[in-house]
Amino acid sequence: MNLSSTAPSTTSAQPPATATVDACQPHYTGLRRRAMIARIKRLLKERDAVLVAHYYTHQDLQLIADETGGHVADSLEMARFGDRHPARTLVVAGVRFMGETAKILNPEKRVLMPTLEATCSLDLSCPAEEFSGFCDAHPDHEVVVYANTSAAVKARADWVVTSSIAVKVVSHLMDQGKKILWAPDRYLGRYIQKVTGAEMTLWQGACIVHEEFKSQAMLDLIAKHPGAGVLVHPESPEEVIDMAHVVGSTTQLIRAARELPQDTFIVATDRAIFYKMRQGAPHKRFLAAPTGGEGATCRSCAHCPWMAMNGLHNLEQVLLRGDNEIHVDEAIRIQALRSTRRMLDFAGA
Repeated sequence: MNLSSTAPSTTSAQPPATATVDACQPHYTGLRRRAMIARIKRLLKERDAVLVAHYYTHQDLQLIADETGGHVADSLEMARFGDRHPARTLVVAGVRFMGETAKILNPEKRVLMPTLEATCSLDLSCPAEEFSGFCDAHPDHEVVVYANTSAAVKARADWVVTSSIAVKVVSHLMDQGKKILWAPDRYLGRYIQKVTGAEMTLWQGACIVHEEFKSQAMLDLIAKHPGAGVLVHPESPEEVIDMAHVVGSTTQLIRAARELPQDTFIVATDRAIFYKMRQGAPHKRFLAAPTGGEGATCRSCAHCPWMAMNGLHNLEQVLLRGDNEIHVDEAIRIQALRSTRRMLDFAGA
């Protein structure tokens, strides 16, 4: 196994703190909230648009997607749904790579986002030009990239994967005797290595939300709730993953919360997922895994600052104005389509 540090994370600027982002967003309650939701529902219908929202967005956006024939999902299912749906306009509530993936798969459709400022620390950590050089230095490797990357990085890859199918894809490639270059999340890469035993060279990126979970604080919380189930996303540090009853994608964790017998769960992923967990298991209790402890910064405090930029106000505005459209260079799109379509075909099979 090769844990390469050849390409360290290169995020160029400090991410915004989630609390700061949230404090700048308009918040609606009572009659104003209900009126805003009703307007957005009407605009979606008038614009022949469908809303696709990630589990990490605000619960009001998830509610609107559910109630208007849209979809709330992880990044794999968001891509599948947008690919199938007949609406002429896809409104993607999430972060930029999700909008780009929708456009890669649906060039004939207009893809809008509530904000184009919502990016991802994993995407930022993996600039296309530097990543291309990393690939060139390992020409005998199959290039597998996480969906949390730009269209240009996907264009350089042989495979795109999400956390829900990453282990299966890498196992498939390992059975073929392939050496694998993985990017960008090093924690997910190490988890895949541990599960599959595959030979992998890792890019050194990380998610600012999942990297903040602290193992000692986690042990302390488990001690306070000894019967709790522990659900962990594999972008988390290895010592946190090792405490889990279930390690999996957002969809897999939601299913586990519903199906496992425990009535309390400690959840190491973005806390916005609690909306769907409570829908599936309304009688259960969900606790965010701790981000406090030695060396903690808690810039995200278990909620992505860029996901927090999506709200009712900018969702309404994008439907009114039709701006914030995602564009992908056609040459890049065609190359990225190959690796992205391979993901969907593999998942479908």
